[in-house]
Amino acid sequence: MPRPAHRWRCLALALALGLLLGVGPSTCRDASGWRPNLLLLMADDLGIGDLGCYGNKTLRTPNIDRLAEEGVRLTQHIAAASVCTPSRAAFLTGRYPIRSALRLYPPTCASIHHVSVYLNLLSEVPLRGRALRRAWFRQARPCGGASRRDSPSRRVLLNIPGMVSSNALRVLQWTAASGGLPADEITFAKILRDQGYATGLIGKWHLGLNCASAGDHCHHPQAHGFDSFLGMPFTMMGDCAQAELSEKRVALERALGLWVQVSAVAALTLAARKLVRPAGSWAPVLGAALAAAALLAAARSVGRLIVLADCFLMRNRSIAQQPMDLEAASPLFLQEAASFLHRNKQRPFLLFVSFLHVHVPLVTTKDFLGRSRHGLYGDNVEEMDWMVGRILDTVDKEGLAERTLVYFTSDHGGSLESRLGSHQYGGWNGIYRGGKGMGGWEGGIRVPGILRWPGVLPAGRVIQEPTSLMDVFPTLVRLGGGQVPQDRVIDGRDLWPLLLGAAPHSEHEFLLHYCERFLHAARWHQRDRATVWKVHFATPIFQPEGAGACYGRGVCPCFGEQVRQHDPPLLFDLSRDPSESRILTPETEPRFHEVVGRVQQAVQQHQRTLSPVPQQLDTLRNVWRPWLQPCCGPFPLCWCREGGAQ
Repeated sequence: MPRPAHRWRCLALALALGLLLGVGPSTCRDASGWRPNLLLLMADDLGIGDLGCYGNKTLRTPNIDRLAEEGVRLTQHIAAASVCTPSRAAFLTGRYPIRSALRLYPPTCASIHHVSVYLNLLSEVPLRGRALRRAWFRQARPCGGASRRDSPSRRVLLNIPGMVSSNALRVLQWTAASGGLPADEITFAKILRDQGYATGLIGKWHLGLNCASAGDHCHHPQAHGFDSFLGMPFTMMGDCAQAELSEKRVALERALGLWVQVSAVAALTLAARKLVRPAGSWAPVLGAALAAAALLAAARSVGRLIVLADCFLMRNRSIAQQPMDLEAASPLFLQEAASFLHRNKQRPFLLFVSFLHVHVPLVTTKDFLGRSRHGLYGDNVEEMDWMVGRILDTVDKEGLAERTLVYFTSDHGGSLESRLGSHQYGGWNGIYRGGKGMGGWEGGIRVPGILRWPGVLPAGRVIQEPTSLMDVFPTLVRLGGGQVPQDRVIDGRDLWPLLLGAAPHSEHEFLLHYCERFLHAARWHQRDRATVWKVHFATPIFQPEGAGACYGRGVCPCFGEQVRQHDPPLLFDLSRDPSESRILTPETEPRFHEVVGRVQQAVQQHQRTLSPVPQQLDTLRNVWRPWLQPCCGPFPLCWCREGGAQ
């Protein structure tokens, strides 16, 4: 009788052959005997240059490097967005974030005209919600001519909002905001759960929680296909540790401090006037003084309130820790991963470990503090690598390695602006220009991509074709015996033939790079010339002049005075110039106009597939709503640990 490992290797090879021939697992034999386990590992804010297998010589990442040695490494793996929330939405759904929401109409022959009308409305008047929909339907015609303002250049620079914003918010700002991954979106977890997979998520979510009440959990991971969840419904941030690098606290303290001064001056002015003219009531004076006192109290407590509002841990739909114990999170997540793998080793499973590393405030256990040559950030990277090793050790211990596909990546590039004085608290993006928040530059969107399945995927293979985080969706769905949805556009492409070496090229001819709802860049893989062209329509203006980032702010903007529009666009040949340091012009590149024209044509074709949808990250859905705030008790009296309130 064949050994279990040998039997699984044979089954896996048969699966690979069946997939290449277009035969799904369920049509060969009982799918439960063919489908691999799926272990997904995603870092937060990790720079591609932070890993040894991508060229780093000073940070120690032996476990991730071992994954690359034993599997396939993708060198041009691209995130669909350069910040967390939209990138993760695209990863789970296989769709550009700009698509993610309910469609307002079924596609018709007038799609491009409908899109054009919507773009003109959006760019000319600040309509929102019902007013926007009413205006859009009034102007849309079944199959009439397009607006004369609908030029290709306008379609390049404007687009239809979905899991994006148009007001610089970029990501979900509060746990108690109503925006999030829409209920009608289909994640790979939903499909795999329906195929009999045990599905679990450990770590960061950051795709919303509630819609109308504090317990409806409409955006919760369990509403999107995960059987179990242990982690943060929001995201790790500097404010969770009340660190000097702050996302919200410092700005709110300054704003409240200003109003304290205004209220105090008003109270003193009214009091002085009352002393000069005793007639009348002291109520205005007392009101202004009380307002100043209340604002002062709020300014002094806002940091603590943010910790309670956003920095808590959930197990499934219940609050496990509020506020969460930051230093205990890593051991807890490792324990949960080991438990999940042990509980589900007899059935196919999907486990998504979404690390809180390496996002500021870089919470690192004492065993790793001071170990690296790159300060706290390096310590945090090396601790994450150790966590990857512990999880892989558990896979081996449970006898799962031969039947488990492991995937490692980051949600986007490293943050260059995470810096205080001479201390860098963000990642290194290697030779690539730019970083987190920059919609077009490679440093913000080129991420690690490593896949290992012993005995199935060739060890040590390196693929230099353009691929996307969105490709994980159709790849996992097909491996799990499911069907890719046919009622919507799926932008990801099945990676499996490319990974096995059965296909010479990626299926992506074009990839588009958005910054909020604005299209900043696009790449064209010209296969017959083995060339990857990159066209930039807009780029942020770095500050200070000559710098490589937008220092002095959280991330670079997507629009406004600090973004430069390019007409003609900037052109780069990534095949020869991956660092985007040499701009090509009509004088230096004879095919300049041909390349730019072909890319603009592809952009227009892409626009025809878009439908107007609500903006999940704009102001109305991205403000703190008290009635949506999860709390162990009446807010702000939130203090609990798993097992009961304290």
